[in-house]
Amino acid sequence: MPPVLRRVRQEPNAILFAAQLGGLLLYPFMEGHDIGRALFSVFGIGILGLVVLAVRHSPGLTWVSVLLAAPATVLLLIQAATRSDALLPYSSALEAPLYFYAAGTLIFYMLRDHEVTRDELFAVGATFTLVAWAFAYTFTTIQSIWPGSFTAAVDPHAPRSWVELLFLSFTTLTSTGLSDVIPVRPFARSVVMIEELGGLAYVAMLVSRLVGLTVMRKRAESPER
Repeated sequence: MPPVLRRVRQEPNAILFAAQLGGLLLYPFMEGHDIGRALFSVFGIGILGLVVLAVRHSPGLTWVSVLLAAPATVLLLIQAATRSDALLPYSSALEAPLYFYAAGTLIFYMLRDHEVTRDELFAVGATFTLVAWAFAYTFTTIQSIWPGSFTAAVDPHAPRSWVELLFLSFTTLTSTGLSDVIPVRPFARSVVMIEELGGLAYVAMLVSRLVGLTVMRKRAESPER
Protein backbone atom coordinates (compact mmCIF):
# COMPACT_ATOMS: atom_id res chain seq x y z
CA MET A 1 0.00 0.00 0.00
CA PRO A 2 2.69 2.65 0.76
CA PRO A 3 3.94 2.80 -2.88
CA VAL A 4 0.33 3.11 -4.09
CA LEU A 5 -0.45 5.88 -1.62
CA ARG A 6 2.79 7.61 -2.55
CA ARG A 7 1.81 7.53 -6.21
CA VAL A 8 -1.64 8.94 -5.38
CA ARG A 9 -0.05 11.81 -3.45
CA GLN A 10 2.57 12.51 -6.13
CA GLU A 11 0.35 12.18 -9.19
CA PRO A 12 -3.29 12.60 -8.12
CA ASN A 13 -4.29 13.83 -11.57
CA ALA A 14 -3.17 10.59 -13.18
CA ILE A 15 -5.22 8.53 -10.72
CA LEU A 16 -8.23 10.83 -11.11
CA PHE A 17 -8.05 10.67 -14.91
CA ALA A 18 -7.76 6.86 -14.88
CA ALA A 19 -10.65 6.53 -12.41
CA GLN A 20 -12.92 8.71 -14.52
CA LEU A 21 -12.08 6.80 -17.68
CA GLY A 22 -12.84 3.61 -15.80
CA GLY A 23 -16.14 5.11 -14.75
CA LEU A 24 -17.14 5.56 -18.38
CA LEU A 25 -16.98 1.77 -18.76
CA LEU A 26 -18.53 0.93 -15.40
CA TYR A 27 -21.50 3.32 -15.35
CA PRO A 28 -23.62 1.39 -17.89
CA PHE A 29 -23.47 -1.71 -15.65
CA MET A 30 -24.52 0.27 -12.57
CA GLU A 31 -27.77 1.65 -13.96
CA GLY A 32 -31.10 -0.06 -13.77
CA HIS A 33 -30.88 -2.07 -10.52
CA ASP A 34 -30.61 -1.42 -6.79
CA ILE A 35 -27.10 -2.79 -6.24
CA GLY A 36 -25.86 -0.76 -9.17
CA ARG A 37 -27.27 2.42 -7.62
CA ALA A 38 -25.41 1.70 -4.39
CA LEU A 39 -22.18 1.02 -6.28
CA PHE A 40 -22.69 4.20 -8.27
CA SER A 41 -22.85 6.20 -5.04
CA VAL A 42 -19.80 4.48 -3.56
CA PHE A 43 -17.84 5.06 -6.76
CA GLY A 44 -18.92 8.71 -6.69
CA ILE A 45 -17.56 9.08 -3.17
CA GLY A 46 -14.21 7.71 -4.31
CA ILE A 47 -14.10 10.17 -7.20
CA LEU A 48 -14.91 13.03 -4.82
CA GLY A 49 -11.93 12.06 -2.69
CA LEU A 50 -9.65 12.07 -5.72
CA VAL A 51 -10.99 15.48 -6.78
CA VAL A 52 -10.16 16.91 -3.35
CA LEU A 53 -6.65 15.44 -3.58
CA ALA A 54 -6.19 16.96 -7.03
CA VAL A 55 -7.23 20.38 -5.72
CA ARG A 56 -4.89 19.99 -2.76
CA HIS A 57 -2.03 19.26 -5.16
CA SER A 58 -2.86 22.42 -7.14
CA PRO A 59 -2.74 26.10 -6.11
CA GLY A 60 -6.48 25.92 -5.34
CA LEU A 61 -8.00 26.27 -1.87
CA THR A 62 -8.50 22.82 -0.37
CA TRP A 63 -11.12 24.02 2.11
CA VAL A 64 -13.40 25.11 -0.75
CA SER A 65 -13.34 21.62 -2.26
CA VAL A 66 -13.92 20.02 1.15
CA LEU A 67 -16.82 22.39 1.82
CA LEU A 68 -18.53 21.17 -1.35
CA ALA A 69 -17.43 17.54 -1.17
CA ALA A 70 -18.49 16.89 2.45
CA PRO A 71 -22.28 17.37 2.06
CA ALA A 72 -22.20 15.68 -1.35
CA THR A 73 -20.50 12.67 0.28
CA VAL A 74 -23.19 12.51 2.96
CA LEU A 75 -25.92 12.53 0.32
CA LEU A 76 -24.13 9.80 -1.67
CA LEU A 77 -23.81 7.68 1.47
CA ILE A 78 -27.55 8.00 2.06
CA GLN A 79 -28.17 7.03 -1.57
CA ALA A 80 -25.90 4.01 -1.19
CA ALA A 81 -27.71 2.92 1.97
CA THR A 82 -31.22 3.44 0.58
CA ARG A 83 -30.35 2.42 -3.01
CA SER A 84 -32.49 5.30 -4.20
CA ASP A 85 -31.92 8.10 -6.72
CA ALA A 86 -34.20 10.54 -4.91
CA LEU A 87 -31.27 12.61 -3.62
CA LEU A 88 -29.32 12.55 -6.89
CA PRO A 89 -30.37 16.08 -7.97
CA TYR A 90 -29.20 17.50 -4.63
CA SER A 91 -25.84 15.74 -4.67
CA SER A 92 -25.42 16.74 -8.32
CA ALA A 93 -26.06 20.38 -7.42
CA LEU A 94 -23.09 20.18 -5.04
CA GLU A 95 -20.83 18.10 -7.26
CA ALA A 96 -21.18 20.36 -10.30
CA PRO A 97 -19.56 23.45 -8.69
CA LEU A 98 -16.93 21.21 -7.07
CA TYR A 99 -15.92 19.78 -10.43
CA PHE A 100 -15.92 23.21 -12.06
CA TYR A 101 -13.74 24.56 -9.25
CA ALA A 102 -11.35 21.60 -9.50
CA ALA A 103 -11.07 22.07 -13.28
CA GLY A 104 -10.26 25.75 -12.79
CA THR A 105 -7.54 24.98 -10.25
CA LEU A 106 -5.98 22.39 -12.55
CA ILE A 107 -5.92 24.89 -15.41
CA PHE A 108 -4.11 27.37 -13.16
CA TYR A 109 -1.80 24.53 -12.06
CA MET A 110 -0.87 23.81 -15.69
CA LEU A 111 -0.30 27.47 -16.60
CA ARG A 112 1.55 28.73 -13.53
CA ASP A 113 5.06 27.96 -14.86
CA HIS A 114 6.91 27.14 -18.06
CA GLU A 115 7.80 23.57 -17.12
CA VAL A 116 5.63 20.63 -18.15
CA THR A 117 5.73 17.73 -15.70
CA ARG A 118 4.21 14.30 -16.18
CA ASP A 119 1.48 15.09 -13.67
CA GLU A 120 0.62 18.23 -15.63
CA LEU A 121 0.19 16.12 -18.75
CA PHE A 122 -2.31 13.94 -16.90
CA ALA A 123 -3.93 17.14 -15.63
CA VAL A 124 -4.75 18.01 -19.25
CA GLY A 125 -6.95 14.92 -19.50
CA ALA A 126 -8.27 15.18 -15.94
CA THR A 127 -9.36 18.77 -16.52
CA PHE A 128 -11.29 17.79 -19.62
CA THR A 129 -13.09 14.93 -17.87
CA LEU A 130 -13.80 17.14 -14.83
CA VAL A 131 -15.53 19.70 -17.03
CA ALA A 132 -17.50 16.95 -18.79
CA TRP A 133 -18.62 15.53 -15.43
CA ALA A 134 -19.45 19.02 -14.13
CA PHE A 135 -21.78 19.77 -17.03
CA ALA A 136 -23.37 16.31 -16.75
CA TYR A 137 -24.16 17.03 -13.09
CA THR A 138 -25.48 20.42 -14.16
CA PHE A 139 -27.75 18.72 -16.70
CA THR A 140 -28.99 16.37 -13.97
CA THR A 141 -29.89 19.34 -11.79
CA ILE A 142 -31.59 21.16 -14.67
CA GLN A 143 -33.61 18.07 -15.51
CA SER A 144 -34.87 17.82 -11.92
CA ILE A 145 -35.91 21.50 -11.87
CA TRP A 146 -37.39 21.57 -15.36
CA PRO A 147 -38.57 18.07 -16.32
CA GLY A 148 -38.48 17.41 -20.02
CA SER A 149 -35.42 19.62 -20.59
CA PHE A 150 -33.75 16.81 -22.57
CA THR A 151 -35.10 14.27 -25.00
CA ALA A 152 -33.64 11.32 -26.88
CA ALA A 153 -34.38 8.98 -29.75
CA VAL A 154 -35.26 6.15 -27.34
CA ASP A 155 -38.20 6.80 -24.97
CA PRO A 156 -38.14 10.55 -25.63
CA HIS A 157 -40.49 11.56 -22.79
CA ALA A 158 -38.62 9.74 -20.00
CA PRO A 159 -36.06 11.45 -17.76
CA ARG A 160 -32.58 10.99 -19.15
CA SER A 161 -30.23 8.68 -17.27
CA TRP A 162 -26.80 9.66 -15.94
CA VAL A 163 -25.02 7.84 -18.78
CA GLU A 164 -27.14 9.65 -21.36
CA LEU A 165 -26.44 13.06 -19.84
CA LEU A 166 -22.73 12.27 -19.54
CA PHE A 167 -22.75 11.16 -23.17
CA LEU A 168 -24.41 14.45 -24.13
CA SER A 169 -21.77 16.35 -22.15
CA PHE A 170 -18.83 14.59 -23.82
CA THR A 171 -20.22 14.96 -27.33
CA THR A 172 -20.93 18.63 -26.68
CA LEU A 173 -17.56 19.38 -25.09
CA THR A 174 -15.68 17.67 -27.92
CA SER A 175 -17.90 19.33 -30.56
CA THR A 176 -18.47 15.98 -32.28
CA GLY A 177 -22.24 16.47 -32.33
CA LEU A 178 -22.99 12.75 -32.42
CA SER A 179 -25.35 12.62 -29.44
CA ASP A 180 -28.90 11.37 -29.84
CA VAL A 181 -29.69 13.15 -26.54
CA ILE A 182 -30.60 16.77 -27.17
CA PRO A 183 -31.79 19.75 -25.09
CA VAL A 184 -35.28 20.97 -25.92
CA ARG A 185 -36.03 23.60 -23.29
CA PRO A 186 -34.47 27.09 -23.60
CA PHE A 187 -32.33 27.08 -20.46
CA ALA A 188 -30.99 23.60 -21.17
CA ARG A 189 -30.01 24.74 -24.65
CA SER A 190 -28.27 27.80 -23.20
CA VAL A 191 -26.14 25.65 -20.89
CA VAL A 192 -25.26 23.31 -23.76
CA MET A 193 -24.12 26.31 -25.82
CA ILE A 194 -21.92 27.46 -22.94
CA GLU A 195 -20.34 23.99 -22.82
CA GLU A 196 -19.67 24.15 -26.55
CA LEU A 197 -17.82 27.44 -26.07
CA GLY A 198 -15.94 25.98 -23.12
CA GLY A 199 -14.74 23.02 -25.17
CA LEU A 200 -13.46 25.25 -27.97
CA ALA A 201 -11.78 27.61 -25.49
CA TYR A 202 -10.02 24.73 -23.74
CA VAL A 203 -8.57 23.38 -26.98
CA ALA A 204 -7.51 26.89 -28.02
CA MET A 205 -5.81 27.38 -24.65
CA LEU A 206 -3.84 24.15 -25.00
CA VAL A 207 -2.74 24.96 -28.55
CA SER A 208 -1.66 28.49 -27.61
CA ARG A 209 0.28 27.16 -24.61
CA LEU A 210 2.12 24.61 -26.75
CA VAL A 211 2.97 27.30 -29.29
CA GLY A 212 4.15 29.63 -26.53
CA LEU A 213 6.36 26.97 -24.94
CA THR A 214 7.84 26.12 -28.35
CA VAL A 215 8.68 29.78 -29.05
CA MET A 216 10.23 30.19 -25.58
CA ARG A 217 12.35 27.07 -26.04
CA LYS A 218 13.65 28.29 -29.39
CA ARG A 219 14.51 31.67 -27.91
CA ALA A 220 16.33 30.00 -25.04
CA GLU A 221 18.33 27.82 -27.40
CA SER A 222 19.22 30.55 -29.92
CA PRO A 223 21.97 32.28 -27.84
CA GLU A 224 23.81 28.98 -27.50
CA ARG A 225 23.91 28.60 -31.23
